[in-house]
Amino acid sequence: MVVDSKDPDLSKLELHNVPGGAETFELAAKFCYGTNFEITTRNVAHLRCIAEYLEMTDDYREENLISRTETYLNEIVVQGLEKSVEVLCSCEGLNSMAEDIGILDRCIDAIAINASKEQLVSGLARLECDGETGKLKLGCQDWWLEDLSVLKIDIYQRVIAAMRRTGVRSDSITASIIHYAQMSLKGIEKRQAWDSSMVIGDEQRLVIETLVGLLSTEKITSVPLSFLFGMLRMAIVVDAALGCKLELERRIGFQLDMASLDDLLIPSLQNSDSVFDVDTVHRILVNFLQRVEEEDSEESSKCGYESDGLKSPSHDAILKVGRLMDGYLAEIAPDPYLKLPKFMAIIELLPDYARLIEDGLYRAVDIYLKAHPSLTESECKRLCKLIDCSKLSQEASNHAAQNDRLPVQMAVRVLYFEQLRLKSSLSGSSADGFFSQRMISSSGAPSLAVSPRDNYASLRRENRELKLEISRMRVRLSELEKEQAFMKQGMRDNKSGEHGRAFFASLSRGIGRIGIFGQGHGQQQKSTRKSQGSEGKHRRRQRRSV
Repeated sequence: MVVDSKDPDLSKLELHNVPGGAETFELAAKFCYGTNFEITTRNVAHLRCIAEYLEMTDDYREENLISRTETYLNEIVVQGLEKSVEVLCSCEGLNSMAEDIGILDRCIDAIAINASKEQLVSGLARLECDGETGKLKLGCQDWWLEDLSVLKIDIYQRVIAAMRRTGVRSDSITASIIHYAQMSLKGIEKRQAWDSSMVIGDEQRLVIETLVGLLSTEKITSVPLSFLFGMLRMAIVVDAALGCKLELERRIGFQLDMASLDDLLIPSLQNSDSVFDVDTVHRILVNFLQRVEEEDSEESSKCGYESDGLKSPSHDAILKVGRLMDGYLAEIAPDPYLKLPKFMAIIELLPDYARLIEDGLYRAVDIYLKAHPSLTESECKRLCKLIDCSKLSQEASNHAAQNDRLPVQMAVRVLYFEQLRLKSSLSGSSADGFFSQRMISSSGAPSLAVSPRDNYASLRRENRELKLEISRMRVRLSELEKEQAFMKQGMRDNKSGEHGRAFFASLSRGIGRIGIFGQGHGQQQKSTRKSQGSEGKHRRRQRRSV
């Protein structure tokens, strides 16, 4: 620079963009004058970059600074995972030159290779034999998870990509991502809960979006569901990109049957909206139902006409989700700011076969009606139409028949199905007719011209509905057995016949009240009551004779 300068009175040189600043330049000057100093993992990257900047090659001196730093990198740094991580952490501020020289790539590849070796060695060392089953189990613990959590997110992303290339196990990579998220995003949701006015920086948003992108290549079931819900909550807090939140919702939807009620209670951050984020749960439920449809289509394409009958893999999952959503609806129903369309949208999403008994749905609707007394009559009718009265238990039907908050039409439907239930309990033959009526109404009339695939799909639906109807009939049968045992016990205990007379009298009055809704003229009502009274007297005389 002195030779190239045109100033004859040059007394000062200005060095611009010196890697590492004045401290690193001082070390390079000490090296030129023979002053001893130690090369460490904290300064080797800076020394390598300043040597490149000052062109300190072997052309000017043997074992110049470039050679010395390269020897340290190759013989010490890349041989261990911890030292490679320390060098990467020291490269902050040197990214452009460290990238050009290749320091970053060498350290990243060294981390991936050492992690793969450590995984193999420790796995073989900890391979144990289970004496009971005779199977081998792997007890390897990845100690390097803590080391990677100190890296910057852009460097960490490259390290994970290198680990995948070198064959590091998927569960180890997933564990590393979870640990990195826990360390780098610690306390974000808690701080937001205490201070709603705080501004989350772009760094946290970048971390969440990058980690979700890394998770997108992992298997669905390899990521814990609790971690996905935690990431979704933080993504909502920091207002992450829409694609990031949709990816989390998709992965959660594929495992929704394993979720708990507390997982779904995601608070809403909009002041004018409801207390809980209902829209997010709605999208998660849509993803779950899409997964069920995909499973059904895959099975139909693979099996052809061979149906798996009642052993559908998605049936139990749908029932679990049905119970889960009923509990969720009951939790959000007391919210006075929850709009009726949002509440009804979640109810309408689930198919009919997702609920064996609709007591949970009835409870949620009743809570919503109680918390929203300003609903119009038409809105109450629309909401109550979503409840299948034939799926209500005896206790729920009794409660609904006396519930003043319900529309009159629903009370009529409840009494109608109670009448059918009483007829089936008395005659025993009406159950088959009721069962066939339910099957016809649910399955509908078959089409005259259907394709083989549609025929297979209809058969699977009929099998599924058949299983649900059998389960319902079992529940009804158990209720009838309890009632029969109660009647027998009452007849034994009350020799005077007071209990039996009271029971049959209440039974006849119940049938009479139900019959009123089916009569059109007053004379028919009177004749019905007379016939019912004579029938009750005849039964009482029969019981006394017995």
